Amino acid sequence: MVSRSFSVVSKSTVFPDQKSAMADLKLSVSDLPMISCHYIQKGVLFTKPPFPIPNLISLLKQSLSRTLTHFPPLAGRLTTDADGYVYITCNDAGADFIQSNGSHIQVRDLLGSDDGNVPELFKGCFAFDGMVSYQGHFGALLAVQVTELADGVFIGCAVNHAVTDGTSFWNFFNTFAELSRGATRISRTPDFSRDSVLISPAVLKLPAGGPNVTFSGDAPVRERIFRFTRESILKLKAKVNNNDNGGIDTIAELMGKHSNDTLKFPDGKLTPLSWLKKVISRETNLTNSTAEISSFQSLCALLWRGITRARKLPASKTTTFRMAVNCRHRLEPKLDPLYFGNAIQSIPTYALAGDVLSKDLLWCAEQLNKNVMAHDNATVRKYVEAWERDPRCFPLGNVDGAMITMGSSPRFPMYDNNFGWGRPVAVRSGRANKFDGKISAFPGQEGGGSVDLEVILAPETMAGLETDPEFMQYVSNN
Repeated sequence: MVSRSFSVVSKSTVFPDQKSAMADLKLSVSDLPMISCHYIQKGVLFTKPPFPIPNLISLLKQSLSRTLTHFPPLAGRLTTDADGYVYITCNDAGADFIQSNGSHIQVRDLLGSDDGNVPELFKGCFAFDGMVSYQGHFGALLAVQVTELADGVFIGCAVNHAVTDGTSFWNFFNTFAELSRGATRISRTPDFSRDSVLISPAVLKLPAGGPNVTFSGDAPVRERIFRFTRESILKLKAKVNNNDNGGIDTIAELMGKHSNDTLKFPDGKLTPLSWLKKVISRETNLTNSTAEISSFQSLCALLWRGITRARKLPASKTTTFRMAVNCRHRLEPKLDPLYFGNAIQSIPTYALAGDVLSKDLLWCAEQLNKNVMAHDNATVRKYVEAWERDPRCFPLGNVDGAMITMGSSPRFPMYDNNFGWGRPVAVRSGRANKFDGKISAFPGQEGGGSVDLEVILAPETMAGLETDPEFMQYVSNN
């Protein structure tokens, strides 16, 4: 029987290698609602580096110090002024660095069995377990924990969610890896501007001592990774779209998978994906008569139906599918793609359980697609105005038993984290912000458009999903 515990070898503070001259950064209307959320906990699992662990620890501390110089907020602390505004003070107070030992545990113990169930062992690979982001007033905004395994190493980061969203988190993580493997300059410089509509005069009034998370962490849940290969996703998307254009849209989507940033292409200022589709359609004289449903929206529709069926909800029950969307490219003027902070909004799509189950996948996907397509500059600003009228923390959880919350993104560069001895073998998360109905989307380890869904459900709901023929036909057995 493998021991389920890790032992802390050392804990220290890592400071930026250069002093910061950055002014305080005011939390935005996207940052402030996250102040009641747990710290983000994400990390990467590697095979063992070809040098001793003491050398690895020294390397990572040095490269973290250099990385913090490029990300001064992560070495700072939260402060609230007399008017109630919350800021990140870039005071070089430093980040926590923890070395832990799990040399009695092997990589395969963390990867778990082929059934996709996530071992509880992973929960010990992260710092700040259960910590609410408000606590960044009193401690570090970032902690890196490096856990030695018998034949590998896990590098886990816990970052204050009022300071970063997934885009900012993975840009930091990628930069940390980039500098660790010997780069002399960084390739993706974060943007710390605070001059958009997201910066508001509204004040979020918080209780003394700060807010609590908005969901119960005591409810029993199961956690499982469902893997979807590139081939199964293409099959699903074709089914949803009744695709008869020879896969043109799907090929274009996969080729443009790694970027949704707006760049200058030969046909003008278009995204790589839209430019590619335009060229392909023009060359083959093919057009789409209806709005395309993306691979990811197809996958969400499949999940929505499977979970609703497994929950055995009455037909008259209203279900909610929430999707987090990046607002950087939706606002006018656009934010920098590497804007540092939270620039996300949660789009709810509502439908009766009876409609979700009696109508087909295309119908469910269309409901999601319409909301995502409609979330333009005007809608983003309406969300900002609505929050300003009623400033509050984001209500994470499944309050009525019929909610699904999709977070993260299969487009985040999670596997682009080579610290000097190869790509990760897995990406995993900690205990943070997990409740019945919380889903996180990761890219698959094999790349190429594959997707891993980290699904958190009540045990009886998970059992139902695992035996759902419509859902499981697309899930990989590997």
